[in-house]
Amino acid sequence: MPSNSTIDYQLLVDNLVTAILLVDHNLNIYYLNSACEALFDLSSLRAKGQPVLNILHRSNDHFKTHEALLNTLNKGQSYTRREAILSVNFKDVHVDYSVSQLQSSIQQAPLLLIELTPIDRMLKIAKEESLSQQHQVTRQLIRGVAHEIKNPLGGIRGATQLLARSLADPQYNEFTDVIISEVDRLRNLADTMLGSRQLPSYSEVNLHEPLERVRALIVNQTKNRIKITRDYDLSLPEINADRDQLIQVMLNISVNAVQAMTENKAFYQDHSPSLCLRTRIQRLVTINGVLHKSTIRIDIEDNGPGIPEELLEAIFYPLVSGRANGTGLGLSIAQNIMHQHSGMIACQSIPGKTTFSLYLPWESNHAAK
Repeated sequence: MPSNSTIDYQLLVDNLVTAILLVDHNLNIYYLNSACEALFDLSSLRAKGQPVLNILHRSNDHFKTHEALLNTLNKGQSYTRREAILSVNFKDVHVDYSVSQLQSSIQQAPLLLIELTPIDRMLKIAKEESLSQQHQVTRQLIRGVAHEIKNPLGGIRGATQLLARSLADPQYNEFTDVIISEVDRLRNLADTMLGSRQLPSYSEVNLHEPLERVRALIVNQTKNRIKITRDYDLSLPEINADRDQLIQVMLNISVNAVQAMTENKAFYQDHSPSLCLRTRIQRLVTINGVLHKSTIRIDIEDNGPGIPEELLEAIFYPLVSGRANGTGLGLSIAQNIMHQHSGMIACQSIPGKTTFSLYLPWESNHAAK
C-alpha cells in the first residue's frame, strides 16, 4: 500500500465523475475539477475568482443562496438542494448539489465544498415515462368511448334505411340520406379512434427507402412549392420493421408540417417554406424506461410557425389538434406504431423550427437475431 504522502489527491479529484466545486471565504470560485468543467463547459482557470453566486443563484430563485452559503461557511452547517437550475454560459443545467465546509491546510479560512450531480437526463426519463403512461391511459379511454359510439350507430343506420323505405316519399330522402351519411362519418371516426389491430409485419428495411417514398409523395402533392432537403447518413444499418407502418408515420408528420406551412401564408412573406429529412445514429437513448446504447434517429424538420407551447406536451394525445379541421388522431396513432417498434417520437418546436424525431433501437434487435 502506498503511503498517504505518495497519493496525488488533485489527480484523484480530477478523475472523479462527480462534479466538485471549491469556493473560498469570499464566496469566489477557487477550483473546479474536470467533471465540473465538463458540466459547466467552463475551464477552472477562467472560472477562478468569479463569484459563485453567478452560477448558483438566479434572479427568479426564491431560495436564499447567499445566506445559506454564509451559514455553511461560518457555522459548518451543510445543506442539500434538489432539482436546482443553474445558469452557466447562457444555458440552464438541472442539478442536485450539496454544500459543506472544508478546512484547508493551505488556507487559514475554511473553503466550501460543493458536490453537483446533473439530473437533466433523469428528469427527461421521468417526464417521458409519465407522458407514456398518460398516453396509454388516454388511448384506452378513447378506445372504450369509440366502442360505445359504434354500438348504437349500426342500429341507427338500419332504422333510418327502414324508415326511408316505409315513407316511400322522395321528398324525405334528403333527410334520411343526411342521417345515413353522418352515421357513416361517425363510424369512420370511431374506427380511426380504435386504430389498427394489425400487428406489424417485420422485415429488413433500409429507412431511407420509406423516407424517399414519403418525399416523392410530398413533392407530388405540393407541386414542388416546398423545398425539401435530404441530409442522410448512408452508413445506417437496416432495421427490422414494418415498412408500410413506417411510411404511415413519416407521411403523417410530413403532411402535418406541409399543412402548417401552407396554411400560414403570412408567416412566409419573407422566406419560403422548407422541409428537411435527416437521419443519424443517436447514442444512449432511453425509451419507455429502457436505455438503448444506440438508436437510429429520423428528423422531420420544418420552418413553419411552430406548435403553441400549451399544446406541445399534449400533441400525442388523441383528439388534440392545433388545426381547426384536424381530428387529433394522426400523431396518437403514429406514436402507437412507434411503441410497437420499441421506439418513440419526440418533438421540439419554436417559431421557425419544428422537429419531430423518430427513435428506433437497432442494436438489441440485431443481437437477438
